[in-house]
Amino acid sequence: MVEPGNVDENKRATLRRFAVMGAATPLAKFADTDRTGERSEARDAIAGYVTTTPGAHFSKVRDDLQLGTGETQHHLRQLVEASVVESHRDGDYRRFFPAGQFSAFEQVALSYLRRETPRGMLIELLRNPDATGSDLASALDVSRPTVSKYAADLDEKGLLSREDGYAARHPETLITLLVRYADSFDANAEQFAGEAAELISFDP
Repeated sequence: MVEPGNVDENKRATLRRFAVMGAATPLAKFADTDRTGERSEARDAIAGYVTTTPGAHFSKVRDDLQLGTGETQHHLRQLVEASVVESHRDGDYRRFFPAGQFSAFEQVALSYLRRETPRGMLIELLRNPDATGSDLASALDVSRPTVSKYAADLDEKGLLSREDGYAARHPETLITLLVRYADSFDANAEQFAGEAAELISFDP
């Protein structure tokens, strides 16, 4: 059983870890203070978290940093107003990015790479450009209709071509994003990052 004090210490350690990153971002130029005139550790932590986990949606930011809903909303609003963070609407989600660091395509790509099945599909196609819909369904342990649904979404957003089978669009950009932020995705992405040197010149 985890003692309440240990929970608080874990939260503080998490906030401190990301706050260090946040203080090194453009946030350092922002008068980020609370009512006492002190820097807000929570706001620094959110800025650091968004820097290392671009494309995270609100609930993930809140839950991973163990913050309250109102607290997270307040600090994100302040960061957006200060042009430290920007947001992108992704269906039912609003996703957050360090301001001015990603193109529109990269923001869309990161939004879909934050979803388990689309990310898995793109990784499989980068590994094996000849993979069929059935191959993807088998590799990801999902149904063929699920693959078809996400393939249509990815095609519409410019991340996938369905003209002659399935092919990842802008593969080098996708590889770069997967490698740079591998540890913010999952074990499959981390494994893929280790293979990426052989794929960086991939030309579908």
